[in-house]
Amino acid sequence: MTYNWQQLDWPDFKYDLLDAEDALFHFAEQTGHVTGLLKAMPEDVQTETVIDLMVSEAIKTSEIEGEYLSRQDVISSIRNQLGFNQTPESIKDKRAQGAGELMTDVRKTYAEALTEAKLFEWHTMLLRDNKRINVGVWRSHEDPMQVISGALGKEKVHFEAPPSTRVSEEMNRFVRWFNDTAPGGVNEIKKAPVRAAIAHLYFETIHPFEDGNGRIGRAIAEKALSQTLGRPVLLSLSKTIEADKKSYYHALEQAQKSNNITLWIHYFVNVVLKAQEQAVSLVNFILKKSKFFDRFKNALNDRQIKVIRRMLDAGPEGFEGGMNARKYISITKTSKATATRDLQHLLEFGALLQEGGGRSTRYILNI
Repeated sequence: MTYNWQQLDWPDFKYDLLDAEDALFHFAEQTGHVTGLLKAMPEDVQTETVIDLMVSEAIKTSEIEGEYLSRQDVISSIRNQLGFNQTPESIKDKRAQGAGELMTDVRKTYAEALTEAKLFEWHTMLLRDNKRINVGVWRSHEDPMQVISGALGKEKVHFEAPPSTRVSEEMNRFVRWFNDTAPGGVNEIKKAPVRAAIAHLYFETIHPFEDGNGRIGRAIAEKALSQTLGRPVLLSLSKTIEADKKSYYHALEQAQKSNNITLWIHYFVNVVLKAQEQAVSLVNFILKKSKFFDRFKNALNDRQIKVIRRMLDAGPEGFEGGMNARKYISITKTSKATATRDLQHLLEFGALLQEGGGRSTRYILNI
């Protein structure tokens, strides 16, 4: 197998945007739409929306790599970094703390040129408590850096990155390319999803760190999107990718076989478009959620508020299986009689809608 980086035209990527033009047009439409929706929101709701998207990205980019973070710790980390907590909240999960720090820094520094020092800083944020690897430096081990699947003795090598001796040179060239393709650069790429697609593939091919390459690579894609759009992007790439990881890894593996990357560009542009559409859906949901609380806040007791918030936390997809008396009791630690009375009350004044009957009765938000 000859990989893209071993070929004579590396890294002279070639691509045709003909099949991606519709998706690029719709992305531009959706980006304008979500920006307009956000501007129309009250400031506190804007903040909630941005934090929700950052939390989603932090959690899902880790889940792609098989790490499951504490959602509350990620929220606390992001709120601490943004200065919303007068007294910083303590965080038990240090991986969540690092993921939150990375998401915040990517957003705060999106307009700045990319540097080797910034990449080392991001790597340190993510993995500073990992004692098994060298953090904040390029990999230097002599063993091949391979992407492998399968049981011991039956391994399948999906990709092998350039040897460690080439990493420094390759990354110098990558950083130069990234900055040259930014707005105003000598080789500016004006279509944000296209630049993000190439940046992600280019970085993942070099695979410069011992660990954390996927997460850093997706942060680079977000930075590319934000720079080219001229504002922090409002979407979660990783949420969309994580929903179909198999397609993501397959597209990446195929793209690393050739420097004609038309199919990869088409795949990634559609991922970015879907992520933007999901963000529009989330923003609309948060607007509805805000109006919902304004309508019912004076009629809810503390137990009902707790349950409603738990249902709303599920987002636009809805609370899995709906609410019922058993779940209500579990969340509020109350009696069955109180749970039944509270649910009936919520139903009567229109906060909930009933589905099914008897033992199959469940409730959904009237939102």
